[in-house]
Amino acid sequence: MASMEELLPPFLRHGNIARIDGGDVVITDRRFLPFEMREVRCHGYAEVAEAIRSMATQGGGPLEAALLAFLLATRQGEDLPDAVAVLSSARPTNTTMKRTLEAMLARVQGGGDPEALVEEAFRHYDLLYDAISDIGETLIRDGDGILTRCFPEHTFILSVAKAIRNGKHVTVYVPETRPYLQGSRLTEPCLRAIGAECYIITDAMNAAVMAQGLVDKVMTASDLALADRTVVNKIGTLSDAVAARYFGLPYYAFSLSIDRTKVHKDIVIEYRNAEEVKHAMGTPTASAEAKALYPCFDIIPPSLVTGIITKEGVI
Repeated sequence: MASMEELLPPFLRHGNIARIDGGDVVITDRRFLPFEMREVRCHGYAEVAEAIRSMATQGGGPLEAALLAFLLATRQGEDLPDAVAVLSSARPTNTTMKRTLEAMLARVQGGGDPEALVEEAFRHYDLLYDAISDIGETLIRDGDGILTRCFPEHTFILSVAKAIRNGKHVTVYVPETRPYLQGSRLTEPCLRAIGAECYIITDAMNAAVMAQGLVDKVMTASDLALADRTVVNKIGTLSDAVAARYFGLPYYAFSLSIDRTKVHKDIVIEYRNAEEVKHAMGTPTASAEAKALYPCFDIIPPSLVTGIITKEGVI
């Protein structure tokens, strides 16, 4: 039976996300995939944070890059509390990275070996991806049409790969995900690489494909999931969940770790530079004088969430 690493498409394999090269952290720049392979060479944790902030890596990529930046900071005798604070602030909505780095800092300050601890963290998340995708696979039926959103990464991609391995035919509908087009540039190539039938749709087509009976369920990642089953994910996910409820379809979100320190009122939606909405892959799509808004994430209330897929099961 194929290992988890073998099931993953090349984009999601260790070393193709980020790696340490000498005194630098080298990050695969996902802003140019799948058309061009570029790398961002970061000379310290501040530059890694900037690469994360500028969307050179997304989804689970920032966690791997941040762990490597933390390890490099320990080797170079840097200010570790500052490294954790700077890296965590680069992706404020996704608290899994912040909590992982803070736990790492506490263990290193307590005398832990940073090399061994970072290796342990990578192994922990690999096991987590494997366990969660085992559960995700059981929710996928033969013949399912699944709508996803943005780049759902390891847990969803592995769930589909395992379903295919088990003889299930799966069709995935992938919204393009403006303005960075993670769906069309990252998710679709990954799904195609594992043998899934998939179709790119525009961000406004989600309800239409549901109305045509093409979708059986919605499955996305989550940038943040709370204990009350509130989910925060890429902008567009709320409309997916609302449409799914209207058409009587389940909506599931994958979560590496439930944040039990926050409640709904603590969530602050991050806004990015609105100029990005007026461009696609560097090409202007609106006049320079046009005004735009760019809230990055949606808050999906528990009433629209069928379940959150975790290592403990579906909650």
